Amino acid sequence: MLTDENRIFTNLYGRHDWGLKGAKSRGQWSGTKALINKGRDWITDEVKASGLRGRGGAGFPTGLKWSFMPKVSDGRPHYLLVNADESEPGTCKDREILRHDPHLLIEGCLLAARGMDANLAFIYVRGEFMRERQRLEAAVEQAYEAKLIGKNNIHGWDLDIIVHHGAGAYICGEETAMMESIEGKKGQPRLKPPFPAGIGIYGNPTTVNNVESIASVPEILRRGGSWFAGLGRENNTGTKLFCVSGHVNNPSTFEEEMGIPFNEMIEKHCGGIRGGWDNLLAVIPGGSSVPCVKGELIQNAIMDFDGLQAVGSSLGTAAVIVMDNSTDIIKAIWRLSAFYKHESCGQCTPCREGTGWMMRVMERMVEGRAQKREIDMLFDVTKQIEGHTICALGDAAAWPIQGLIKNFRHVIEERIDNYTYNSDKDGAVPSIAAE
Repeated sequence: MLTDENRIFTNLYGRHDWGLKGAKSRGQWSGTKALINKGRDWITDEVKASGLRGRGGAGFPTGLKWSFMPKVSDGRPHYLLVNADESEPGTCKDREILRHDPHLLIEGCLLAARGMDANLAFIYVRGEFMRERQRLEAAVEQAYEAKLIGKNNIHGWDLDIIVHHGAGAYICGEETAMMESIEGKKGQPRLKPPFPAGIGIYGNPTTVNNVESIASVPEILRRGGSWFAGLGRENNTGTKLFCVSGHVNNPSTFEEEMGIPFNEMIEKHCGGIRGGWDNLLAVIPGGSSVPCVKGELIQNAIMDFDGLQAVGSSLGTAAVIVMDNSTDIIKAIWRLSAFYKHESCGQCTPCREGTGWMMRVMERMVEGRAQKREIDMLFDVTKQIEGHTICALGDAAAWPIQGLIKNFRHVIEERIDNYTYNSDKDGAVPSIAAE
């Protein structure tokens, strides 16, 4: 397990003061001016050396992303955009930072802004996060009053922070749709290129990072990139916030070292699987958009980017959804299909038409009111949607269904057989079920 001295998020459960006094007692805002004075290149290089990868799902190297910002100013201002639009089903980690340790994020914004020569940061908060937004705004106000941020602050790097509250659209978690929303437009993703580092908010160079990524930066810089890189495995370094929900004895959000085995993580932090390990059916290990993994395959899996890729899934946001044998796995995936159909912005034809089509086929498969040949047809349609849309929502809608078919095809076929042979409804075709 991660030792206490290596924890970054020391007030994750809100047991201590969230305000500025409490934050300073936990070591925040300590030596910040000295870190700022080391300059842009030093900050970026340390974050690169740490191996920190984006904690919002994509896992792109954070320091490398910062280095894409223009080195020579062409007169346009640089912006930092923090993605606090935590809307992925099963994910509940960033909200704990916003309400229990907001100064960690604010200090991270200041240091990250220095690392990309930005003097303005936007924090885009999920529409449903009303209390979290109020807490964050209160912390920002405290930082302004103490002259920790703002113009002519005590750290020597001007930074203004704007907290922008969304209206509850999942699609605005996509970085370019978020920028459109901030500009007062309909939240729809932009075509890329140009990328945000070239043309972002209001046409200015912009870097977009997740809350957890930015909140990790102050401690990385204070302790050094080598400290963070020494935790976890190569290319999978550091600590990570995991949020486990579903059929475990103690659902929880916690900080752990990257690379911890799944079974060890569940036993130590969640009190084990409800009904024991023999009762484990499947796990969605990285938020609703990644493929599910069979229970027997996930037990010894390494919980990091490469470890979960090895079992056919992804770390994503590290939102672990555990399902035991009482779960109707087809219905569970149908529910996700309904979510993505509802949240599609409708801009791309494959996503606009495909998410609804997949949801309706999945709805029939929940009942068994389908034909076996439709399983392969459904899989083919997911492949036609995946990779053919402007943003990754099409991929997110396709991957759960792909995981279902790859791992639980036999369950779908049994459901079809049972419906066909036991139903007196119109449309039951024994010859199809017998294929």
